Amino acid sequence: MASPCRVEGGAADSYRSVRHPWSLYGVDNKVLERAMRNLADGLPQRGWKIVKQGTDSSRNRNLEILAVHLESRTQAEITWRKGLDGHEPLISFAVYSRCFRDPDFSATPTSDG
Repeated sequence: MASPCRVEGGAADSYRSVRHPWSLYGVDNKVLERAMRNLADGLPQRGWKIVKQGTDSSRNRNLEILAVHLESRTQAEITWRKGLDGHEPLISFAVYSRCFRDPDFSATPTSDG
């Protein structure tokens, strides 16, 4: 999902950021636990800096990883929800871009003739 974002000195509505959420489910917690370990080990090898790793503040104490890609400054939030509250166990992902200038934005309206 692209959303407007503010950039100092930038034209209103000409900058966007993108958020892309998805999740992995349908497997048991042992597989999800291994996936979280693999992410924690593998992300730094692929240019990501883990800025937080541990339990979140929820009652279920879900395990989370917050990371930033050092080159693109893309951010990732990864949370293992173990399903202790009766919901299906899953890992949720959300990746956020930096603000960028929308190449399709035109500050000057065009006319067809």
